[in-house]
Amino acid sequence: MPLSEHEQRMLEQMERALYAEDPKFASALEGSGLRTYTRRRVYQAVAGFLVGIALLMAGMVAKQIWISVVGFLVMLGCAVLVVTGWRKVPKPGEQAAPGIRRQVRPRRSMMDRIEQRWQRRRDEQGQ
Repeated sequence: MPLSEHEQRMLEQMERALYAEDPKFASALEGSGLRTYTRRRVYQAVAGFLVGIALLMAGMVAKQIWISVVGFLVMLGCAVLVVTGWRKVPKPGEQAAPGIRRQVRPRRSMMDRIEQRWQRRRDEQGQ
C-alpha cells in the first residue's frame, strides 16, 4: 500500500532530521542494509541455480523428463533473480542523497501512449 503525500513528506522530513543529527549513523543504516540483503538474495539464487542443474542432471540419469523440466524451471527462475538482484546492489561507496527519493512515474496505459503518438503525428502534419 503506497504512502499518502503527507506520509511521504513526514518520512522525508524524518530522514533529513536523522541525517542532520547523525550523518554517520544514517549512512551506515542506508547503504549496508540494502547491499547485504541484496547480496544474500543473489547468493541464494546462485545456490538455487546449482540445485536446478542437479535436478536437470538427475532427471536425465533417471530418464524422468518431468524432473528435468522442474530443474530447468528452477534454473531459469534463479537466473532471473540473480540478474535482477545484481542490478539493485548499490556500489560500495554509492548511496542515495539524503531526503531525495526517486519519483515513481505513474504508468500510462497502452491506449494513452497510442493516443499521445497519434496526437503528436497530427500536430506534426498540421504544421
